[in-house]
Amino acid sequence: MNSKRLLLTAGLLTALPTQAETFYEMSGKVSAEARYFSQDAQFQHQDYSSNLSFSVEPEFYWEWNDGIDSLTFTPYLRVDGNDNERTHGDIRELSWIHIGEDWELRIGLRKVFWGVTEFQHLVDVINQTDSVEDFDGEDKLGQQMINLSLVRDWGIVDLYLLPGFRERTFSGEDGRLRSGLVVNRGQASYESSAGEHHLDTAIRWSHTLGDFDLGAYWFHGTNRDPKLLLKNSNGNTYLAPYYEQMDQIGFDLQATIDSWLWKLETINRDTNSENYWAAQGGFEYTFYGIQESVADLGVLMEYGWDERGEDADAAVQNDLFLGARLTLNDASSTEMLAGLSHDIDYHSDSLIIEASRRYGDNWKLSLDGRFFSSNDPMDLSYSIKQDDHLQLTVERYF
Repeated sequence: MNSKRLLLTAGLLTALPTQAETFYEMSGKVSAEARYFSQDAQFQHQDYSSNLSFSVEPEFYWEWNDGIDSLTFTPYLRVDGNDNERTHGDIRELSWIHIGEDWELRIGLRKVFWGVTEFQHLVDVINQTDSVEDFDGEDKLGQQMINLSLVRDWGIVDLYLLPGFRERTFSGEDGRLRSGLVVNRGQASYESSAGEHHLDTAIRWSHTLGDFDLGAYWFHGTNRDPKLLLKNSNGNTYLAPYYEQMDQIGFDLQATIDSWLWKLETINRDTNSENYWAAQGGFEYTFYGIQESVADLGVLMEYGWDERGEDADAAVQNDLFLGARLTLNDASSTEMLAGLSHDIDYHSDSLIIEASRRYGDNWKLSLDGRFFSSNDPMDLSYSIKQDDHLQLTVERYF
């Protein structure tokens, strides 16, 4: 946590009103996570088959002026038993929100999610990935921002000023689910002379037209996906992140038609080194009340395409995804998702299984499985082909 975020934290918290009508609430969760790896490690310094970590994520919420103003503070801390790089802290959110008649102003550190597809979120560009949390890219770091949201009859327009950049987290040499060469974050470099202080900007339009939810945006600033450059120092070879400047336009669409959900995300990314299109699209069909029960079964299929083909530095470039989601709709919110991805170019496969269930009002138990198969060293998933694992997570909400 750097000095700028500490100053921002102190400034926003001291700005809170002290009137009696201020509403305050604290909630959050603590988690224990156990992983078991079924195969021997592929690289040195990964000489363990099990891993235990703990995390805490409280949320502090204030509201005043009859809900017109609010402030949310969500710090996060994880302690990992083997990987020092996975032991880390972050401010996921520290933001003040002011609501006007047809606009909202949001200032601080926030998480913003864009996207509709299940297996890859191409259009999600604002927040940096916290990749030490999980390999799927779903976890994000808090992003400094000023966000003005304008509500109009023809849609919602969001304007973003993003003063400051967050570098991606990477596993250390003791971590699993990493590349063969360790990424040295201390050797990160930038195309912009402003480095991590470059002022990024974005504008997004979103609207609902009947059965269709639409979104389109333009982003200008530091690419959240670094290029990993091969470096050598004192006989040690490692990867160093290099963050380019980019312009990216994106479009997302979701159509809800009876039991069908049709989904599409597409982007064009323009940097000094390349200009390309990528897309992810597919559908989800839900069978409601299967076997005359209250349970629902959804079947999913998506396809991911990248114009660069096998030259892409992304895991998804010509991939087919199949999945199923079972929702029991019971008091315990029992759910299960299973998904299989197949890389058509490299003929590699990965299987994910996610199941969760609540116990009482405060406990949640999750069981996740990740299994990989890859035989081509050119495939990005080759470096994790021996990292099959089961993960048990126990969460206590308060």
